[in-house]
Amino acid sequence: MEFIINNDCFNKAISEVRKGISSKTPLPILTGIKIVVNKESVILIGSNSGIIIEKRIPLMIDGVKVLEIVQPGSIVIPANYLSEIVKKLPSDVHMKANEKQLITIQSDEIITHISGLNADDYPRLPDIQQNFCIKIGSNELIELFKQTMFAASSNEMKPVLTGVHMNFLDDKLVVVATNSHRLSRRELSIESDVNASIIVPRSSLLEFTKLFIDSGELKLFITNNYIVFQSKDMTLYSRLIDGVYPNTAGLIPKESKTRNRLTTNQFLKGIDRACLFASEWRNNNVNLSIVEGDKIKISSLASEIGKIEETQTIQMVEGQKELSISLDGSFLKDALKVIQEEEIMIQFGGSMSPIFIQPVGNPSFLQLISPVRTY
Repeated sequence: MEFIINNDCFNKAISEVRKGISSKTPLPILTGIKIVVNKESVILIGSNSGIIIEKRIPLMIDGVKVLEIVQPGSIVIPANYLSEIVKKLPSDVHMKANEKQLITIQSDEIITHISGLNADDYPRLPDIQQNFCIKIGSNELIELFKQTMFAASSNEMKPVLTGVHMNFLDDKLVVVATNSHRLSRRELSIESDVNASIIVPRSSLLEFTKLFIDSGELKLFITNNYIVFQSKDMTLYSRLIDGVYPNTAGLIPKESKTRNRLTTNQFLKGIDRACLFASEWRNNNVNLSIVEGDKIKISSLASEIGKIEETQTIQMVEGQKELSISLDGSFLKDALKVIQEEEIMIQFGGSMSPIFIQPVGNPSFLQLISPVRTY
């Protein structure tokens, strides 16, 4: 195996693939990066058994030659050493490996030797079934996940809730995340006749949102307990979570005591200020009260420090003109941060019923937050 590659291009690819590697793996070979060299490209693979990242570097990028193949082949190189060495090299990287897995890395007058591992011992990639393929824009999918995955649970006692539920229903994708106290749900129209229900680890989707920014149209596959996201030069495989996701459709309220339209950014800033005084409570309690018929009062209390109150004008009120509820301020802040629309509609069902938040003009996106007791 032997090739010469642009340093910046190689360094970027190594950095991306390392996101799929964990130092706490029972398989020592998975602490390395697998490099596969063929006549047209160099492919880097990193895996921690739960997630696999594959990066392809072609001979030319945007009309500029970045890679020269001398001899095809494959090897596994310790990820930490490869990353740190390439980062510190001044120019193009000349890499070759012999039959004894001894790797030579040269850049200008700098020569490094590293012992590699046999690529045949590296776990095989899952097979991709081409008959299950959905095409979707990368940024569209990133926005979809960012608006939902934050609501997933961090409690491993309920594994299915640590993931994000993706439900493919003919020409619609419904994505839901919940930790039992809050829920975020978003729908997206897709060109597909596929029906499938899967649970994807939140950690995998977090890596997806970092790796596929501005990647254009993606292909999405579901195969052999994996979901696969594929762009022209990157593929991410994520193992699915086993289990049945709870039916959340019945949680969405069909009626409310009051509906209130608020300015999103102004309301978010008010909640952010209130959270400063809510930290002593286990649930970061922030109190919301409808007062004077057309105003909402945001308040919180820290017994040893003081309290904060502010009143904001409600753009529109329907139903009950007086109501008070306490919520986890951090949950409410998280929910508001991912809303892009200028206005939101908040529905209250009572002091001990979840609130329902929806951007004005976007019925495909909704969130629920359960109240907290203040006694």
